[in-house]
Amino acid sequence: MAQPEDLITPVDAVLSRMRALDAALPERDGVAVFNRVYLAVTEEFGRHLHGGRFTDPRAAIALDVRFAERYLAAVDTAAADRRPPACWRPLFQLRHHPGVRPLQFALAGINAHIGHDLALAVVDACRTLGCEPAELEDEFDRVGDLLVSLEERVREELMPGPDLLQLADPLTHLLGSWSLERARDATWAAARALWALRRCGDVAGEFTERLDAAVGFAGRMLLTPLAC
Repeated sequence: MAQPEDLITPVDAVLSRMRALDAALPERDGVAVFNRVYLAVTEEFGRHLHGGRFTDPRAAIALDVRFAERYLAAVDTAAADRRPPACWRPLFQLRHHPGVRPLQFALAGINAHIGHDLALAVVDACRTLGCEPAELEDEFDRVGDLLVSLEERVREELMPGPDLLQLADPLTHLLGSWSLERARDATWAAARALWALRRCGDVAGEFTERLDAAVGFAGRMLLTPLAC
């Protein structure tokens, strides 16, 4: 059986793209803010992979890489002046808005990537590996645990102001309406539904479009400008 070290190359390629974006984008750019968050997640994934934290490294890598490819494809689409998926449009459209705070950019990107891309990545990985979603559930949960712990750190680092003032900050109320844990649970259900519908072309397509639109709507809410 291949060892994790034999399977790192696709993850390294993803990390290389994210690091290049980190170097090229202005620090305050909303996409750059999310990219730094995602880069930290992927680096942590690599450490867990080397540390033997995944019971099936091949499945974990397939899921992680298919997942990352959807974000990078959205970046490439926007850079080519084409329309990215609806879930990503709010972030790309408002990436330079002075009234949107860094924490909003980070969570809007997490919302798009978890709420839409992860469900499709599960289906992509199942096709690549020739398996059912249930066989990826352990790896899905471990990746999800990494994201939840990172979301907590992101909130701590990017939430402005002393604790006593946060209750009066509109950002506190806005972000209280969204939860990564709930998004992850919904994503797993969506992935299973998409897999069950994979041979129902029109129905699967409509389901995917509705999922994309719904996640985009939530992203628009998260990016509500809070200052001029």
